[in-house]
Amino acid sequence: MKAPAVGPVEAALLAQLAPAVVAKVHWLPDGGALRVLEAGAGPTVVLLHGRGGAASQWFTYLTVLARGHRVLAVDLPGFGMSSAPDGPLATAEDAAAFFTAPVESLLARLAPGPVTVVGHSLGGLVALELALRGRVPVERLALVDAMGLGPEMAPKARLFFHAGPERLARSLGPWAWARMMPPPRTPLGERLGALAYELLSRPDSRAEAARAFNLLAPLAGPVFHRADRLGSVTAPALLVWGERDDTLPVSTAEQAARRLPLARLLRLDAGHSPHQEHPERVLPELKAFLAASSAP
Repeated sequence: MKAPAVGPVEAALLAQLAPAVVAKVHWLPDGGALRVLEAGAGPTVVLLHGRGGAASQWFTYLTVLARGHRVLAVDLPGFGMSSAPDGPLATAEDAAAFFTAPVESLLARLAPGPVTVVGHSLGGLVALELALRGRVPVERLALVDAMGLGPEMAPKARLFFHAGPERLARSLGPWAWARMMPPPRTPLGERLGALAYELLSRPDSRAEAARAFNLLAPLAGPVFHRADRLGSVTAPALLVWGERDDTLPVSTAEQAARRLPLARLLRLDAGHSPHQEHPERVLPELKAFLAASSAP
């Protein structure tokens, strides 16, 4: 399959981040490849984006966190510049492995030592799976409005995902899409909105990744979750949640914070992406969380 092209919005962002941030494509032993944005040196921090996104959506975090840390922002399998893995895709467990196993394989090669994993939404589910599977030494988890913590997802969000955000973005065009999915009304929000639209509206297909996601979040019934296994997570966890999240309710975070042995919940006046709406609040919390993990 032909590799997708980097769009002009993303290309401009990556050019501004260079040379501090380098984009590399890593081929995996079992086939396929994942793109990683790499920066800094020190203890490793892995950044995982949400459904339909890419590593570049962490652009406000990359260079800041790279001051004292090695940062690896990964395009999840089937999204961004990363390929979709081969293998069965019939159940939710298959779908969880679809997104997790290639990232696990990548980190086994790039970051064999302890890592902190930061994941938003679908990326949060992958972060949790990495910790539970135990093949990657996850020493800390930061979960931002993360899937995988409980069975609930708003019906409106399920319909939106099954309708196909990529198809909707291409059909509506940038103006109508911005009306339906308004970004934060700041210069940073406008850049994030333009990047999100570009990533979704690219003509290359994301059919397999969308199919895998829909297995995790069916139209009816519980979404894929590991609530009954949260008590076995030994890594300290920072939960960051938007109180106005209309996809995953804040009650999910409250219940998860009680089940996780070492968890703290940060609630913000935000929607499903508080790290994008309020980086000035989330970045200091995340830096403090990383500093605590680095303390002797």
